[in-house]
This record gives sequence, C-alpha cells and structure tokens, in this order.
Amino acid sequence: MTSPGALLAQSQVPGGGKGLLAQLLLAVISGAYAVGATFGWGSDEIAVFMGDFGLSAAGLLAAVSCYHYARTHRSRERPAWLLFAFSSLMGAFGNAIWGWYEVILDTQVPSLSLADFAFLCFAPPAIVGLLVLAKRPVTRAGWVCLALDSWLIGGSLLTLSWSLALANAAQTAQSGAPGSVPRAALTLAYPLLDIALVSMVLVLHFRRSARNRSAINTAIAALALTVLSDALFTSPLLRESYQSGQLLDAGWFAGSLLLAYAPWGARRTPPGPAGPPGRPYPARQVSRPITGSLPALTPYLAAAVCTLGILYNVVDGRKVDRVVVFTGCTVVLALVVRQGIMLIDNIALTQELAQKENHFRSLVQGSSDVIMIAAPSGVLRYVSPAAAGVYGREAEELIGRRLAEIIHPDDLGRVVHEVRRFLAVPPGDESTTRIECRFESGSGEWLNVESTVNRHQGGLILNSRDVTERVRLQAQLQHSAEHDPLTDLPNRALFTRRVRQALAGRRAGDHSSAVLFIDLDGFKAVNDTIGHQAGDELLIEAARRLQDSVRAGDTAARLGGDEFAALILGDGNRDRAGREHLVHEIAERLRSTLSQPYRIAGREVRVAASIGVAFADSGITPSDLMRNADLAMYRAKAGGKDRVELYAPQLQTEAVHKAEPAGRLRTALQEAEFALLHQPVVSLATGAVTAVAAQARRRSAQGVFSRDRLLEEAVAQAAERHRAGHDTPVAVRMSARRLLDRAAPSASVEALLARHGLPSGALILELADSDPRVPFDELERRLTALRRLGVRIALDGIGSGYAGISALRRLPVDVLKLDRGLVEGVVESARLNKITAGLLRIANDLGMQSVAEGVDLPEQLLALRAMGCTHGQGLAFSEPLDEYRLRRTLVRSTFPVPGGAALPALAGGSLGGSLLIQRGSHNETPVPPT
Repeated sequence: MTSPGALLAQSQVPGGGKGLLAQLLLAVISGAYAVGATFGWGSDEIAVFMGDFGLSAAGLLAAVSCYHYARTHRSRERPAWLLFAFSSLMGAFGNAIWGWYEVILDTQVPSLSLADFAFLCFAPPAIVGLLVLAKRPVTRAGWVCLALDSWLIGGSLLTLSWSLALANAAQTAQSGAPGSVPRAALTLAYPLLDIALVSMVLVLHFRRSARNRSAINTAIAALALTVLSDALFTSPLLRESYQSGQLLDAGWFAGSLLLAYAPWGARRTPPGPAGPPGRPYPARQVSRPITGSLPALTPYLAAAVCTLGILYNVVDGRKVDRVVVFTGCTVVLALVVRQGIMLIDNIALTQELAQKENHFRSLVQGSSDVIMIAAPSGVLRYVSPAAAGVYGREAEELIGRRLAEIIHPDDLGRVVHEVRRFLAVPPGDESTTRIECRFESGSGEWLNVESTVNRHQGGLILNSRDVTERVRLQAQLQHSAEHDPLTDLPNRALFTRRVRQALAGRRAGDHSSAVLFIDLDGFKAVNDTIGHQAGDELLIEAARRLQDSVRAGDTAARLGGDEFAALILGDGNRDRAGREHLVHEIAERLRSTLSQPYRIAGREVRVAASIGVAFADSGITPSDLMRNADLAMYRAKAGGKDRVELYAPQLQTEAVHKAEPAGRLRTALQEAEFALLHQPVVSLATGAVTAVAAQARRRSAQGVFSRDRLLEEAVAQAAERHRAGHDTPVAVRMSARRLLDRAAPSASVEALLARHGLPSGALILELADSDPRVPFDELERRLTALRRLGVRIALDGIGSGYAGISALRRLPVDVLKLDRGLVEGVVESARLNKITAGLLRIANDLGMQSVAEGVDLPEQLLALRAMGCTHGQGLAFSEPLDEYRLRRTLVRSTFPVPGGAALPALAGGSLGGSLLIQRGSHNETPVPPT
C-alpha cells in the first residue's frame, strides 16, 4: 500500500519541484481548513462534522503515513515513527468518539468519556518517540543532565501554569463537590502531559540528532503546534466556550498534516558534501553564537521562569502556593546539581585538553618534519622548532613572514594554483593535497621540500620535509637512464624521443630537419692494437668533438658501440636543393672534425667517419627516418668509408633484396631444434637457489643463437619440476606488448598456469622492455590482476632504458632486476657504482627484492652485496643449465659465496662448450654483406 503521506510528499529530492508542490498543497489544505473554521463552515452541522471527523481523518492520515514509513525504512528512527503513528491514531480515535456523540448521537459529549482516555494516550508515546530521536548521551553524566534539563523546563512551565490556572482546578477538587475530583484530575492531566511534551520538544531541539534533521524538525513543529492548540483549549478563557469546528481546530488539523508529511517530504541530507549544480561545494556553515549558547542558558531561563511564577503570586497579594514553592525548590536543586556536573565535567575536559596539548606539543616539537600553520592571508602563524635543523632558520625568524616569501619565484605560481584548487574542492572529496616546491634555507640555498597540506580554520597547515637528496638522486637516475654512461651524450631512447618531438608539434611541417647517423671507421683496429681503455678514451673525445660541432638546439647522441647520431633541426627552408646543401655542409664539417687525429695514451690515432643523412619528408615516422639515415650510413661505409651519403629511395629497395637471403636463413633457424636453459638465481647472502631464470637458446653449426622466450615451454618444465618436488620459482622474460596481447587467449599466463598445473606463486614474470608506446594504465591493470593470482613481477633491464623511473613509480613491481651493463662496470667505474647503489637503495626503500644479472666475478658479487643487492645470477654461480643439470643443482640447492673465490658450479657438461657471451666490447660496426 502506498502511504498517503508519501503521496502528499511525492519527492525526497532537495529543492525538487514536486517537493515544493507538496509543501504548497499542504499550506493550501491547512489554510482552507482555517478559513472554513473562521467563517463557521457555512452551517453548524458542517462545522461540527469538520471539527470532529475532519480532525479524525487528519490524525488517521498521520498515523498511516508514519506507520508505512517505519515499515518501509529500516533505520534508527523507526521506533520513533511507530510511536508517532500510535500517538496520531489515539488522537484520531478520540476525535472520532467526540464526533460519535456530537454528529451521530447529536448529544453533548460527557465530561468523562472514552475520548478523554484516547486524548490522554496521545502525549506519552509522542514523548517516548522524541526521546528516541534525541541525540543519545554517551556517559552517565550526560543522561543525568538530559533528565535535569527536562525537569528544569517542565518544572518551570509547571510553576507558571500552576500560578495562572492549575491552582484553581486543584481548589475545585478540594471543594468536595460530587464529581469534582475526576474533573479536576482530567483538567490537570491535559496541561501536565502537554508540559511534559513541550519539555521534550525543547530538549530535543537542543539535542536533536544530526541524521535526518529536516524530518525531525518537521515532526517537532507538528507536535509543538498540537501542544499549543492543547494549551489554548485547556485555558479557562476557551475551555467553557469551545465548540467543534472553531478556529482552534485548525491548529490540530495542521499539526496532523505536518506529522503526516514529515517522514516523506522533508529534505534528506545527502551522504557527501556535494553541493547543488553551479556551486563546487556547500557554503561553510557559520556558527551562530546565540543559538549555540541556548543549551547553556536553559538552566538559568528555567530558574527565571520559576522566580516569575513566585513573584506573580506575591505581587498579586496571594499566598504563595505550596506546589509552587516545592516545584521551585526542586528546580533550583536540579540547577545546582546540573551546574555541579558541568563544573566537574569542565575540570575533566580542561585536564584532558591540557594533556592532549602537551602530547601534541611533544609530537610537533620532536618531529623531524617541519609543521607550519599559515593564516588565510598566507602569513605564517606557527612554525615548529624542526625548522632550525631542516631549513637552517629559526622558527621565530619565519613566524610573521608570508609563505610566498620563502618559496622559489619559479614555483610560486604553481603552488598558488594548487592551493586555490585544493581550497575549492569540498573537504569530504579531498582532505589533503601534496605540494613539492623549493624553499629558501638560512644559507640562501634552495631546498626541495615536499609538503602535505591540510585545511585549518580558513588557512593551511603544512607538514614539510626536505627531499633535496631524493630529488637529486631521481634527477641523476633519470639522467643516467637517458644518457650514455661513457660519453654522457643522449642515448638511443632519448634521441628517438627528440626525433619524435621534432616531427610533431610546430615543426611537423618543417621538412628541412634531418637525422645524421655517424660511424667511426677503423675503430676496431684501435681496440685490437691499443686496448679497450684506449677505445673508451677515443669515444669520449669523439663525443666531445661532436657535441662541440653541432649547433645550439641540435642533438648529438651515442647509439652504441662506435655509432653516433645527430638531429639537425630545420630552419623552415622548403627549397630542396637549399636544405640539402645546408645539411650536407654540416655533415661534412662533422666528418672532417671527427676524422682529425686523436692523441690517445701518448699516441696519435686516426679514425674516419662515415655519415648517412635522411630528411624529415612529409608523413615520415621517427622509426622510418632513423632507418633511412642508417641505410645511408651503411651506403657510405660500403662506398669506401670516410664520406657523407644522402638517403635515396633506391637504398630501401636494395635493402629489401639483400634481406631476402637473411629471411630464409631465419626461417631455417626457426625450424632448427632449440634448447630451453635455466640459470639459477642465488641469494647473495646465503648462496641458496631462490629461483631459476628461463633462457631460450637455438643451436646451429656456428654456435648457440638466442630467440624469444618460450613462456609455455618454461611453464611446462617448471610444472614437471614442481611435481617432482622442486618448488623453486621460474622467472620468464616477457615483453610488455606480448603481455597485453589478447589475440591468443589460450596462450595467456592464466591459461598456461591452468593447463600445466603450475601454482601461480611459482612464476615470476620479468617485464622485458621499456617501450614508451605501451599504455601504462592498461599495463598496470594487467600486472595488478596477475599479482592477485600470486604471480610476482620483476622489472628487467633497469639501467638500460629511459622508462625505468616511470615504471617504478606506476607499476606493481616485486623485483628490481639490474641490467648486465650496470653490473659489468660496478667495480671499475665510480659513476656506475653510484648509479647502481642509488637504484638498489630505491628498491630497498620500496620493499622490493633485487636481482643483478651478469654477476660473473667474485668482486662484483661482493660490491653488489655491500650495496644491498639481495640476489644475483651469472657465471660467478653457474652458467645456464639444461634440465638434467638443473635438477642436480636444485637437489644441492646452494652455491658457495665469497669469502673465497666462487667458481662456476657444474661448468662444462653436456652442452659441450662455453656460451658466447658479449662482454661489452666496442667492436666496429660491420659493413652488411652484399
């Protein structure tokens, strides 16, 4: 059944059109009833009918509405609405009996009837319902104060009412006339119950619950209107002359309609602080001192009312009634008790506040972070003593200064923008924000500071810490990831990004930009005759010459080995002959500079430079542009070296023809047998084998060729070892693009684990590349899903690509795997030593394990272990093993660690020969076969 009150309200949406319509309808119905009652309804019969059965219908409507709401809404207020429903039902029943006598029987209502019983039953359930809606005290003292407040209000009203009217009713009962006692008791019962109800209404107004406040306020207003009508009815002036259908009935009628409307039509407070459309958040609720002080003033107002009641009797020349004196004494006693409780409570609160203040003062003063409080104007009002140690400035020196004065000017605009954005967001949506900027220290140095910002009385509270060392380390790591460690020129990844930027944006239509690929001819002879150290010195000098020879704004890079590159930005010249002449002139100057003699190790060394040039023609991609320059460079080497060659389209055709035999060779290799080998991953502290890294290898007459990792074969063999009792996890290298490929669901990680019965905890996926084109958001979701299954994630090749820092920041990684290039030079190169130590420190701070790849020498193992590296793999422990030798190794499960020299375990064996391992030589780029 649909509640009539719900039909009346129709909407619970704050500010909705239907809700406003319901309120207007409520006002119109109540006003129409009041107008009818004012003019006597046109006839006495209609007036009596509306005065009796009209009120009964309104009470029944309120009862049904409150009952239906309580049945359909399970909440803490449910018992209160049930009690209000019963109270309204009693009122409707009493008016119906009244109408039975006056309308049906056409006789006067007896002085004592069932209607009086029903009316007397109206107040008690309403009082209990208000108690249910009240904000419940949490301590015994709170309950006592609630009872005392109720009596202070009720006793005061009783004193005043007794002085004005109730004393006469009591004297009538003492006269001894027949029926005087029941009539007097009934006369006293109505106002006494109304006084109790008024007391609860006032107490609830001061202690109302914050939940569903609008509905509660509407119910309070409805009961207050009913009590006011009751008070007017029981007054001597109206009691004797009252007839059904008069204007007084409009108060009861409107009170019943309000109570029917209260649970359905009142506004609900939304769950969050979201504001109405067009405003970012609700306006801050300004505290009202007068309203907030009313609960504290209640005892004094009650005592004043009692005093007025007694003074009224004294001024009127009457003897002070004993009831007034007794009630006044109890009110004063309640006031004294309440004040005593408040005094004790205030003392306890003061002590607790002092204790908390001391506690927080100790925390703030002992914290290594700097805590600052800024007023809404930006002036610092408080600075913790930690500022002396962090900023080198005393707290007293900073207090009173504007926050903007100590922030770096370049960072100030960004900080102000973030603060304004933060303050415009509702506190419930964003309670804090994080700002990183530069603060001026006492020595004048700019420190990188990270601050957590919270709102504080219209201003800000900042919890700041010095992160200068972390920022420097991150910048160093980022630089190392994007630059060649030997020459400090941009590496291939950064150069590719610069080329992509040059082909996009405002330079997209500039076809005069060009890429130069440069190779040093004769470099291999330097390596072979003088040594790799001399080769490194030559590369460093060649890089310096190249960097000095390119124009400002151009980019010089080392791609690897003896290969360099240069990005020459165009000048907008659309004349093909003109642009070719300009770039060819630059290339010739670079060739001549790089071909000048070098002074290395006290000897004069000569190398030449072969340079290939490709222009950024319309629609070309970065990879195609770099491929074209590479083809032109190989044409320069094939044409006699020490020359400049411009790219021509026929070079691509020649390359395709030359690639056909190589393609047939690759097909033949793919049809050859392959071997899946595993290299143990060993704890550097204990020598225990903690995992095995799968490495797919191919055989031919010329040696062992590597191929893409075969995930399925590695999972299948690991599952067989698992069933044989070897629970060591297997680590499989996998590219990010392969991991996100959904074209073959049967080859997915989950499908392979299920097919072969390998527990997910026995698999470690080594993320193999740092391709910036891989969507990080999708990759992060995919890795998170795999980690939920128990698959661990390792980030492979850290130190060889530019995306490592971003991957560490965003991806769910368990293991950090250092690139072989970092490990090889960790002992000899101080620069690589610092970079490796910084990466390992970040891994430890993030709670990751670390694995060093290519640990071939004991001194490398010792250095890595001292830096905090937890695991390693390489020839210092074992070469990659076939399945038979791997199982023998897993049975032993431990390798010796230095201490003394660590010799490779199980070297030699069934593979018949050692692996062909590249040890970082800078061999000269060969000329492709013709």
